[in-house]
Amino acid sequence: MKINKKKTMSQLRSLSIKSIALHIFFVMCCTIMLIGCTDKTEDKIKIGLSMDSLRVERWQKDRDIFIAEAEKLGAEVIVQSADEDPVKQNEQAENMITQGVDVLVVIPKDSVASSQIVKSAHAEGIKVIAYDRLIRESEPDLYISFDNEQVGYLQAEYLFRKKPKGNYFLLGGDPGDNNAHLLREGQLRALQPAIDSGDIKLVAEGKHWAVNWDRKNALNSTEQVLTQTNNQIDAVVASNDGTAGGVIKALEGQNLAGSVLVSGQDADIEACQRIVKGTQTMTVYKPIQLIATEAAKAAVALAKGETIEKANQTVNNGKTDVPSIILTPIQVDKDNLDKEIIEGGFHTREKIYQTQ
Repeated sequence: MKINKKKTMSQLRSLSIKSIALHIFFVMCCTIMLIGCTDKTEDKIKIGLSMDSLRVERWQKDRDIFIAEAEKLGAEVIVQSADEDPVKQNEQAENMITQGVDVLVVIPKDSVASSQIVKSAHAEGIKVIAYDRLIRESEPDLYISFDNEQVGYLQAEYLFRKKPKGNYFLLGGDPGDNNAHLLREGQLRALQPAIDSGDIKLVAEGKHWAVNWDRKNALNSTEQVLTQTNNQIDAVVASNDGTAGGVIKALEGQNLAGSVLVSGQDADIEACQRIVKGTQTMTVYKPIQLIATEAAKAAVALAKGETIEKANQTVNNGKTDVPSIILTPIQVDKDNLDKEIIEGGFHTREKIYQTQ
C-alpha cells in the first residue's frame, strides 16, 4: 500500500492548527468566564453601617436584622461601631468611603458632627441614609425612623393617664442626640395643659439629661432630685429603658420602686422584666424588625439608583427637607406585653418571665 507522505503531512498540519485553535478558544472561554465571575463579585452592592455604639441592647438587634436582610438581597455589609465617639465615627465613615461602599447607613452619635459624613460621602457619589436619628446641617438622601416626637408623647401621655396630678421629673436622653430633643417636645405636648393648670408640677425642670444615654448618669440625676424634693416624686418620664433602669435603681434605694411611675423606650429585655415585676410602668416599643428591614431594602434600592416609594413624606433637618420613612411606635405595658413583644417575636416568654 502506497502512502502519500505530502497528503499525510498536510493533514497533520491541519489537525495541529485545529487543535491549537480549539485550545485558544477554550482558554478564551475560561478567561471570559473568570472575568464574568470577577465582575459579578465587584458588582456586589457594598453597604457601610456606621453605628453610634453597640452598648445599648437594641442596637445589636438592629445590626443583626439589617445584615440578614441586606445579605438576603445580595449585598455585603461592613459594620463599624464608634463607641459613642463622634470623632471616631467620622473617621470610621471616611474609612468605609475609602473601601468603596455604595451606600452609608449612619446611626449618628452627634446629629451635627455627622453632617461631615454626609458631605464626604456625597463628594464620592455615595448615598447616605440617616437611621433612627436625623443628621442635621447636611442633605442626607433618606431618613428612616419612628415618630420620635410621638414616642415622647406616648411616654408622658401614658403616665399622665395613670397619674393626672403630682410631681413629675422629666429625664432627658443624650443632649447630642436629636431624638432626645424630639422626645422632650412630645413629652411636654402631653403634659403642658396639666402643667398650665397646676395639676402637674415639673421638678428640676429641664436640668437633667443623661449624657450618652448612660444609666449611671440617670441614677445620679434621680438621686439628686429625690434629695432635693425629699422623695416627693410621683412620676419619672425616662426617655429610654436604659435610663429607666438607672431611675429605678435610685428609687429602690429609697424603697420607692413600684410606687413611682416610670416610662421607657425600646422594650429592652430588662425593661420587660421590670414591667412584669411592677417597677417600670411602661415602655414604647419601636419594632426593630420593621425599621432594620426597611432600611436594608432602601439601602439596596438607593445603590441601584431606584426611587424609594415608601419615602412619602419629608422631615426638615434645619437645612433641607429630607425624604423620610416614618414608622409608628407602640405603647406597651403589662396588659399588652405578651401580645406585642412575645407574640411579635421580639423576646421569648422564657426570658421575660424568668424572674418570676
